[in-house]
Amino acid sequence: MTRDGVFEAPGRINLIGEHTDYNDGFVLPIALPHVVRITAARRDDGVLRLSSRQASGVTEIRVVDLVPGAVTGWAAYVAGVVWALREEGHPIGGFGLLVDGQVPLGAGLSSSAALESATALAVTELSGVSLDRRSLARIAQRAENEFVGMPCGIMDQSASLLARERHALLLDTRSMETEHIPFDLAPAGLTLLVVDTKAPHRLVDGEYAARRRDCHRAAELLGVPALRDWDGGLDGLGQDLPERLGRRVRHVVTENARVARVADLLRAGRIREIGPLLTESHVSLRDDYEVTVPELDVAVEALVAAGALGARMTGGGFGGCVIALVEEMAVQECTTAVLEAFAGRGFARPDCWTAVAAAGARRADHVPVV
Repeated sequence: MTRDGVFEAPGRINLIGEHTDYNDGFVLPIALPHVVRITAARRDDGVLRLSSRQASGVTEIRVVDLVPGAVTGWAAYVAGVVWALREEGHPIGGFGLLVDGQVPLGAGLSSSAALESATALAVTELSGVSLDRRSLARIAQRAENEFVGMPCGIMDQSASLLARERHALLLDTRSMETEHIPFDLAPAGLTLLVVDTKAPHRLVDGEYAARRRDCHRAAELLGVPALRDWDGGLDGLGQDLPERLGRRVRHVVTENARVARVADLLRAGRIREIGPLLTESHVSLRDDYEVTVPELDVAVEALVAAGALGARMTGGGFGGCVIALVEEMAVQECTTAVLEAFAGRGFARPDCWTAVAAAGARRADHVPVV
């Protein structure tokens, strides 16, 4: 067992389905080439020492003193993983961990899950703790839910740990069953264009939790364990539920259906045909789930008008990124359309770049720990 190493885990883009995550639904993410990299070294003094190339200061705490609330800020996502592992009986001792993040912060690309996943892989491997990737994803989710206090689902951590290069990850968030479906756009002359709208996240934590409460309350009123289990149709929901809850149900039910349809099309190699489903998903997120903001809506409208085959917001909403399925020859035209639309509305200038499906978390080439 070595005492040090370098580990990295990617951010993610979800092609479709993320707001069905905490409803035991289906999601279809890919991992990004952008990673969080952790240089890790075991310590014999029982101290967790955390630092980051992107932030000033150092956090130090004894692992025996880790409790929710003891560490805040970015370091809580790291400390929370060590806490969650120890809570489940795994012998994790002191560590020095240096973080270097490449995943854009605040863009809805799950930099937090990448940080948790890299930490989980580093401290378990260097401690001689053998856990499969699904178990690590659950540990990372518990850290975010209970230590950080963010009620996220399991998709982000699963994508970061389980993804494969040139594949999308079809994940059943109830059973944790997965399928790696080919997602290689270049041979088809296509590109996944990402627009980081730079829109500030507006009340995202409270609103995210509110949507979760809405879905759980709707499932309770409908008498089903989760909204994925509702098979009574959508036409009569107004008689059984308040109007707002009915819209939440409609989004989750139709989004699960869209995930299944996109997966079928990708298996059949009919990639272009997923475009309209991406746009349908955005409309549902805008109208029924109400998690978009003007910057996201303007980006989608501009992209589709400029020739994108389809576009939708990705991430938790209330800010963040839009993705678009675009012909390679139309990337510049679509990018220009977004830039002009944002300038015309007085929005901040967005960042536009293309993405490919990358591999999940891994141990990087060994380098000495400084």
